[in-house]
Amino acid sequence: MSRKFVAIILSVAVILIAAPAAFAAPDGGALYKAKCASCHGPDGGGMTPMGKAMKLRDLRSPDVQKLTDADLTKVTSDGKGKMPAYKGKLSDADISALVAYIRTLK
Repeated sequence: MSRKFVAIILSVAVILIAAPAAFAAPDGGALYKAKCASCHGPDGGGMTPMGKAMKLRDLRSPDVQKLTDADLTKVTSDGKGKMPAYKGKLSDADISALVAYIRTLK
């Protein structure tokens, strides 16, 4: 076999191995833990020092859970009050994964 052929085969193999990771859905739980839990708490209750100081709503509450996905996406994307905006910091897929994760907190 020629070196060029071996190089092509190795390149294709690397692409095939890396491709699933590139197209994997974002992990909403991991994103929540990294971006949200410091204020909203690991369970979404907002009982962290920052959450208490800012009087955050309990993400598990019926009031929050009844919001539409579009509403939660808007708050996450644009921010609200002292909550920072994540548009431009997280992809649309990341924000959708966060919204889906928030739904599991109820």
